[in-house]
Amino acid sequence: MILYLMLGLLAGVLSGLMGIGGGLILIPALVIVFGFSQHLAQGTTLALMVPPIGLLAAWVYYRSGYVNLKVAALICVGFFIGGLVGAKFAIVIPNVMLRKIFGLALLLASVKMIVGK
Repeated sequence: MILYLMLGLLAGVLSGLMGIGGGLILIPALVIVFGFSQHLAQGTTLALMVPPIGLLAAWVYYRSGYVNLKVAALICVGFFIGGLVGAKFAIVIPNVMLRKIFGLALLLASVKMIVGK
């Protein structure tokens, strides 16, 4: 139980610091450290994001002038609909394939962040 709280704290700190958390920290930790299947890790992470967990961190950024509310609202609407579509696809993909797709997405994002402008 305490390890899950510590994972949440780590993901929260990293989320507030760098804007990452669910996909980059929580899902790999749940799969690798806690032995969750890829499906269970993704579903659990989506469930914990339902409450406004980033609200306080977003408020700090907003007060400092680093939030574009119009863009955030538009992305939120797309994310809401896209999340539904993505979840419907994900639950029919075999676990091994889903892990590979997720790993490839992380790898591509990492390479782009390191070498891109």
